[in-house]
Amino acid sequence: MRYLITRIALLIGTFWVASTIDFLIPRLMPGNPAADMMAKFQQNGDTLSPSAQHTLAVMLGLTHKTLWSQYTTYLWQVIHFNFGRSYTYFPFTVTSEIFHALPWTLALVGLTTLLSFSLGTGLGVLASWRRGGRLDSWATPVAMFTSAFPYFWLAMALLYVLGYLLHAFPLTGAYSSSLNPGWSFAFVTSVLYHCILPAVTILVSSLGGWLLTMRNNMLTTLREDYVLLAQAKGLSEAKIAIGYAARNAILPNFTGFAMALGFVVGGSLLMEVVFAFPGMGYLLYNAAINQDFPLLQGIFVMIVACVLLANFLADLAYFILDPRIRRSLKGGQRA
Repeated sequence: MRYLITRIALLIGTFWVASTIDFLIPRLMPGNPAADMMAKFQQNGDTLSPSAQHTLAVMLGLTHKTLWSQYTTYLWQVIHFNFGRSYTYFPFTVTSEIFHALPWTLALVGLTTLLSFSLGTGLGVLASWRRGGRLDSWATPVAMFTSAFPYFWLAMALLYVLGYLLHAFPLTGAYSSSLNPGWSFAFVTSVLYHCILPAVTILVSSLGGWLLTMRNNMLTTLREDYVLLAQAKGLSEAKIAIGYAARNAILPNFTGFAMALGFVVGGSLLMEVVFAFPGMGYLLYNAAINQDFPLLQGIFVMIVACVLLANFLADLAYFILDPRIRRSLKGGQRA
């Protein structure tokens, strides 16, 4: 119970610090995004009257309250996840834009990350158990190459060759512009067709890292005494590989997977920009280039919350899967 309370307190404290930094950064920067937006109207020769400027400022949430008053209002907004209206997608709210882009990122990046972790971990177990074999001899060098390969360059290469030259796949978007979003067969197949190249990009660029990490962890675990004892008892290879070696070797990989799931909410920024995929990464890019601070703050809070929650769940999983942690905590409490 003390372990759980400590982790929850750390989670809340870290989230508060991150949210406070998210509040201070835009306000410490020179200029004012709302005033910049009003200046865009005047660049086209349009002159805004003082009353129109005041109305636009109110609509955009521009305020002259004290910094402390703004901070308390901001914390209330964070609790209710209400960051006002987006400058880029005005008059839509930040919350609506985030929850419009979030399903696309979760479906593409989330499922592909899960598939990449599963395949990479499984191949890493096989490559280490049969080290020096055929799988290990070709999978390891290929994984080293793909894990060091810039994924945005791979995205552009696939897009140029398969999309532009061969016309085998669409160049942009998540579905055909001639279709209306819905659960029709035509729309679902169009989404799957548009997701092939982005999914292949994520899968190829991330699978090698999971494979190499799991292989290295397994090679270390296979030299442990309990694995040698299991082999001396004559247990089956499958039971030793899965029940003894892989069960302990996967713990560091599981931490990395939890972190990866947390960052899924932020999307694959460059990949989504290359493919113009309407996910969180593309939304973050548009918010940055348009100085849309309310939208940036909302995305940042969402990413921080998901990363901290993923770490919290990873700590709980470690506590359940690794008996050494439970023994160390019990020993500390007795001391």
